[in-house]
Amino acid sequence: MSEVTLPITTRADSRPQLDSGFNPITVVVFIGAVAIGLGFTAFSIYSDMADTTAPAVAWAPFILLGVALLIALCFEFVNGFHDTANAVATVIYTHSLRPGFAVVWSGCFNFLGVLLSSGAVAFGIISLLPVELILQVGSGAGFAMVFALLIAAIIWNLGTWYLGLPASSSHTLIGSVIGVGIANQLMAVAGSATSGVDWGQATKIGWSLLLSPLIGFSVSALLLMALKALVKNPALYSAPKGNHPPPWWIRSVLILTCTGVSFAHGSNDGQKGMGLIMLILIGTLPTAYALNRALPDSEIGTFKAVFEQTAQTFDRYATVPAPTDERATIDEYLKTHHYTPEVIPALAALSRDIAQQIDRSGSSMKHMPAEATKNVRNDMYLASETTRLLTKESSVAFDKAAIDSIATYRSKLDQATKFIPLWVKVAVAIALGLGTMVGWKRIVVTVGERIGKTHLTYAQGASAELVAAGTIAAADMFGLPVSTTHVLSSGVAGTMAANKSGLQTSTIRNLLMAWLLTLPAAILLSGSLYWLFTRFV
Repeated sequence: MSEVTLPITTRADSRPQLDSGFNPITVVVFIGAVAIGLGFTAFSIYSDMADTTAPAVAWAPFILLGVALLIALCFEFVNGFHDTANAVATVIYTHSLRPGFAVVWSGCFNFLGVLLSSGAVAFGIISLLPVELILQVGSGAGFAMVFALLIAAIIWNLGTWYLGLPASSSHTLIGSVIGVGIANQLMAVAGSATSGVDWGQATKIGWSLLLSPLIGFSVSALLLMALKALVKNPALYSAPKGNHPPPWWIRSVLILTCTGVSFAHGSNDGQKGMGLIMLILIGTLPTAYALNRALPDSEIGTFKAVFEQTAQTFDRYATVPAPTDERATIDEYLKTHHYTPEVIPALAALSRDIAQQIDRSGSSMKHMPAEATKNVRNDMYLASETTRLLTKESSVAFDKAAIDSIATYRSKLDQATKFIPLWVKVAVAIALGLGTMVGWKRIVVTVGERIGKTHLTYAQGASAELVAAGTIAAADMFGLPVSTTHVLSSGVAGTMAANKSGLQTSTIRNLLMAWLLTLPAAILLSGSLYWLFTRFV
């Protein structure tokens, strides 16, 4: 006999009013925000190009850039209403905030989270992509890669949203990246050294995605039990009575935790689209975006000194002469992860070559010749990724001074290549913030009504939100993507289990199925789309 879960009376009486009706002012504000975002983006790109010494660019790259940017921003928009609904479910179902105000409040703090994000997560995801596609992102295969993984992620996110399943946008995007990497390797000509997925980095990210919901479940349950032991106020553990808001102090805690989750979501999830947008910009307009032109001129001398010093460090560990083609040696190492003695002298030669190219540009990155900009960026990327792998290489024993020198060297390389302009953050922040305010109801109902068998109490909502905010913020510090959806929905489930409220097995089963299927489905979708797109570019 199938299980039928009937909502109890308290839940029916306390169910928030989610349908507020059509408001023309909201539509005007929404359209105005979209227009401002697109206008600011177009103006910023024009200004950045005007500051370069590059010759006039044909219209075709701008059209391609426009399409790619729209798709990337659509991904962030869908991410907004798909993931951030989790943040507002607790304040809505405890009547701490009215639904309309709650989503606007969450959208604003998502916006701020994106603006103040570090960028570490963005480039952590990019490092999963095949090396040759990153270096040749402006090629047909490079654009096929970007389009395939973004469109695959959007399709899966929209499908799970339509079914009301809180699936993870992080899982989806990581799966899409892996799918492109696998397809790229399978499509390679036999005998060619084509890279697929950086499985070391994928495993590191996979562990963060796997452990975060377990942390959400267990820590939320423990926090609720600790609250019960330490705070004896019965109001904290009561379900809302009718549509009345909770006492002010409980309400303040719930709003604060909702704010924290929204901000943390923006600072972590917002970065996923930023990294892809930067790849798009580097591929279409390398003169303006391949290198960080905002670096102060005073840094150039430091760059050259660090590069020369590190090259001397590599010389001390070189046991064979430098190969004739240092880039080919390094490229092979990055693709195969197979270390040979030629790698270190090749890296020393490449470091000196980068320093010479910077020296020829004069005293500023802005004066780098247009034809050299992309080559210098690719050389810096090769050097940065090679040093990342070398420091983990068991067959090379660097001393502490060498490790410190290499760390400084890599930080300078990343400073020049791993940057995000302010306008990119603003565009993503607007897309994510607006997405938060649209289409949130399906996921909110699932989190608020269909996980536990009893109405969400104030303590349960605060515990789940507090753990989610802390987990996401910690992951952001370490540059790891985590799923807001999984952390918060598992947190709600953990508090229901700790409270012995009971779980709705049908919903939990669907959540687990979405969790298990997201990765393989995204891999299959993006891999198939990548194969299809490469047929036409």
